[in-house]
Amino acid sequence: MKFLDHLEEWLIAILMGAATLITFVAVLHRYGSGTAWLNPLLSGIHMSWAQELTIYLFVWMAKFGAAYGVRTGIHVGVDVLINKLSDRNRGRFIVIGLLAGALFTGIVGTLGASFVWEIAHTDQTSVDLEIPMWLVYLAVPLGSYLMSFRFLQVMVNFLKTSELPKHDHSHVEGMEDVAENSNWYAMDDNLHPQDVKRGGTH
Repeated sequence: MKFLDHLEEWLIAILMGAATLITFVAVLHRYGSGTAWLNPLLSGIHMSWAQELTIYLFVWMAKFGAAYGVRTGIHVGVDVLINKLSDRNRGRFIVIGLLAGALFTGIVGTLGASFVWEIAHTDQTSVDLEIPMWLVYLAVPLGSYLMSFRFLQVMVNFLKTSELPKHDHSHVEGMEDVAENSNWYAMDDNLHPQDVKRGGTH
């Protein structure tokens, strides 16, 4: 599971980074082409494909990001009424909700796979990039099936531990080790600022 988790995170990061970089370059190209001294250099470079590719990258990122959200508990949920129930009934409703999420995303994935299969037997391509459209729509079944798997994963973990993933917006990944091993008030001579009197040391 660690490999799948890291693969999911790296894929989202790469897609987001690529979309941001392409958009940045396209904007620079657009404004650069409007200047007299850069137009001769940039007029031969066509970036009409940039907007289309960025849209496709964000579609893929959104599908896999949704699965990541299930795993980490980022998705917004209204649980006011459920939290007022007894622990036993609350657990039942949580399991039902997770199963419903897995079923729904599984159905979407199956319908998406059927659509991809049908469109793969056509010659339909994208307008600017001219890539097969089934590659673009492949994000739907892959992302939906992964999301369905994440719902089932969260449900199994909840049945074992009675805990749900919860996202802490104040948490920064990797900073806990730095915080534990660092003394922000330490001085080079291992003195604490309180050990130093004004006007000199004692």
